[in-house]
Amino acid sequence: MISLRSVLWLCARYELVLAVRSRWLQMFAVVFAGLALAVASAGYILSGGHGVQDFSRTAVSLVQVVLLLVPLASLVFGGLALTPDRGAAELLYSQPVPRGAILIGRMLGVWLALAAAELIGFGIAGLVVQSQAGLDGLSRYGALVITAVVITGVFLAIAALLASLNPGRRTRVLAAALVVWFVTVVLFDVAVLGIASMLRSGSASRLLISATLINPVDAARTGALLAIEGTAAFGAASLALLRFTGGAAMAAAYVGLSLAAWMVLPLWLAARTLSRADI
Repeated sequence: MISLRSVLWLCARYELVLAVRSRWLQMFAVVFAGLALAVASAGYILSGGHGVQDFSRTAVSLVQVVLLLVPLASLVFGGLALTPDRGAAELLYSQPVPRGAILIGRMLGVWLALAAAELIGFGIAGLVVQSQAGLDGLSRYGALVITAVVITGVFLAIAALLASLNPGRRTRVLAAALVVWFVTVVLFDVAVLGIASMLRSGSASRLLISATLINPVDAARTGALLAIEGTAAFGAASLALLRFTGGAAMAAAYVGLSLAAWMVLPLWLAARTLSRADI
């Protein structure tokens, strides 16, 4: 009998091969590399300087680009890859192996492909930065790379859940994916700020900090900036965050737990939903 590990690897390898051949993924790698290079090269323009930023400044400048582009790419690629057509879904999930294992294996394959595309972009920009500005701040740049890979997994897990809820309906999955991206990246922060503006100072601070840890995009941003700039990342807001969480180590732990939960729970729900679906 085929082992669970073999099922996972077989499905992951299959999706990885398909993704690597995809022109959309190749375009994503090129666009990501171009944006990383542009940010690294344009960092001193506003201050009247010129040249390539060092790794620390490049990492800070790239945080927002990563948190806008990576969730969108993960949701779209995940929605396209993990939602097979009706006939293909019936054939795929009728095999004598757990449906959840098939789904997780396929998600792993897409994750590896997207992570590889991101690493290519970061690597090309990193080579240029190293050649012009040296290795100062390389570890902080590496923290941003890890953040990008983790947030890719988070939003692929959400895409897997959307695909399991709408098997064989790619248009619906893609529409839901765009809604999820807009809510998590744009609307959530606006709504929280609006509510906080109507509360007293202490309650507003607790709400803002809690919201930061609940939303995966905000949690990833907080973790990345803390890793890059340390406890001075948000000025006075950093002190409030550290006071609320109990220190830098606990703040990092809360961020890690939030991102882990956003990765594990949607994937678990997706596997559970798929195992009960009539496909």
